[in-house]
Amino acid sequence: MKARIAVIAGDGIGPEVVAEALAVLRLLAARRGHEFDLVEAPFGGAAIDLTGDPLPSATLRLCLEADAVLLGAIGGPKWSAPQAKVRPEQGLLRLRRELGVYANLRPVSVYPELAGASTLKPEVLAGVDLVFVRELTGGIYFGEKTRSADAATDLCRYSVTEVERIVRVAGRLAQQRRRKLVSIDKANVLETSRLWREVTERVVKSEFPDVALEHMLVDSAAMHLIRRPRDFDVAVTENMFGDILTDEASMLAGSLGLLPSASLGDGRRGLYEPIHGSAPDIAGLGIANPFGTILSTALLLRHSLGLEAEARAIESAVQQAIARGVRTPDIVAPGQQPVSTQAAGAAVRAALE
Repeated sequence: MKARIAVIAGDGIGPEVVAEALAVLRLLAARRGHEFDLVEAPFGGAAIDLTGDPLPSATLRLCLEADAVLLGAIGGPKWSAPQAKVRPEQGLLRLRRELGVYANLRPVSVYPELAGASTLKPEVLAGVDLVFVRELTGGIYFGEKTRSADAATDLCRYSVTEVERIVRVAGRLAQQRRRKLVSIDKANVLETSRLWREVTERVVKSEFPDVALEHMLVDSAAMHLIRRPRDFDVAVTENMFGDILTDEASMLAGSLGLLPSASLGDGRRGLYEPIHGSAPDIAGLGIANPFGTILSTALLLRHSLGLEAEARAIESAVQQAIARGVRTPDIVAPGQQPVSTQAAGAAVRAALE
């Protein structure tokens, strides 16, 4: 297969973890007879420094023309001063909107070998395997904003169409798994959540009658995600709630550095990135965990390129590396010797070979 992949490493540890993911993609392409045209472009804070724009027109054009987009991370204190008029996050929100990727899939599973990396008891974590489906282009992040000397507002808005399409993504995913779907909202307080609940109920009942639907308030969901995480299968929620809850869920696995994500729309092109941030405090030290970024390439191969066997090969290679005791500092156990970002990537490539 021939495919063009836009590579936007971004800021902080982004270039370090993306470099390991690209090495895995190149090895896999060589072994499986694929031609991946990996084209890099500036994005985020790095692009602000170069052009004054977090999403330069050339970078956007590359992403729109590519078969898939691989992103490292963006942001950092250099570009987040209160008075800053241009921020890296503005580029990310615009890129999601331009690509039309409204469904963010964030799978969370616990490797048995890493149960000790979480602060929860091993018996609570046993069998955890869930997927969050986060609405990505609506809600309070995209609503109208105002600011005056003594007040500020952020408008949260959702349309029926926006809710319908994200629920359909979650419903189809639930049908492929354990046929359990929980919809997370704040319907006891928010009008947008009452709309969300009504539309979700209608869509699931009429289009996915074989899926068991449960509604849960976001505060209750936050509690149960820690108390009984293995009861969750597929969870669908709005933009801000999903942003917060998936960071919480990452602690089930033991580290933000372990989890990938896929942002999808109606076509096959998607935006793939680990869920962690740019971690500027460890940038350049060679200790960032590349597994989440490498696993994001597996999602890229599966959802945008239709290469299921190759995706499974990467996921298996990461699992083998972890089983063999390869640990970056964020997941190292007492008495173990941590490895570098580069060594972790090399372990995955060795498992592939």
